[in-house]
Amino acid sequence: MTKYLVTGATGQLGRLVVDALEAKVAKGDIAVLVRSEEAKAEFDARGLDARIGDYTDKAALEAAFEGVDRMLLISSSEIGQRTVQHANVIDAAKAAGVSYVAYTSLLRAADSAMGLAAEHKATEAALAASGLDYTLLRNGWYSENYLMAVPQVLEMGQHFGSAGAGRISSATRQDYAEAAAAVLAGTGHEGKTYELGGDSSYTLTDFATAVAEASGKEIAYVDLPEAAFKDALVGAGLPEPFAALLADSDARVAEGWLETSSSDLSDLIGRQTTPMAQSVADAVAALNG
Repeated sequence: MTKYLVTGATGQLGRLVVDALEAKVAKGDIAVLVRSEEAKAEFDARGLDARIGDYTDKAALEAAFEGVDRMLLISSSEIGQRTVQHANVIDAAKAAGVSYVAYTSLLRAADSAMGLAAEHKATEAALAASGLDYTLLRNGWYSENYLMAVPQVLEMGQHFGSAGAGRISSATRQDYAEAAAAVLAGTGHEGKTYELGGDSSYTLTDFATAVAEASGKEIAYVDLPEAAFKDALVGAGLPEPFAALLADSDARVAEGWLETSSSDLSDLIGRQTTPMAQSVADAVAALNG
């Protein structure tokens, strides 16, 4: 019997991975890492093996990983703390006898100029030095990163950014989750790096056009210099460090860092990725009830 564990199981991606994994392996073979008794009770009620641990507590992680064979390390949401937290997970996994780790990294992380890439590069290096078998799942942008702005875009009739005419090969969290489950439950993925992104790419002007077509409203994309976009995000209430990171990400789109021609994602999930226009139409329809 192989024991699988998904970290970050209560997160938006983690929950989808667990659901996808349930379709591939027996429930009794699935463990999940959570941070609270409430979450543990929720997953226990589903018949899953829920274990409590935190990326900051190496000893608790080592105990939680006992008996696990294959693990998915979903990157921490705590930007700026990821390098240390991920190292804790990797060290604890090795100490507990875990033989394999798949890690959700960033598209083209080894070379990416994105500010977000640094901690992913460090984690990839830690995995390479660990002696564990591992797979790098270099996820591109989630379509949801833009879909969450649809209500505001509809209200203002504009979408702001700094991406210029840069193209984005995004996919939905569901797409990425299915790929992660396929790798975790599958064989022959050890030592491989997958560059994961949508089968089709788009500009933010295309995104605005898709919102317009789905809603019947006039929507424009307004391109700003990176510094001006950061200031606009701060003015909208975002903390300055986070606003700077978002603005940096958008500016790196203009340089092509979130576009890929790789078919790794659709190959892993056995279907075409979800087109952004479809995701936009679904999001607008959901708002309209």
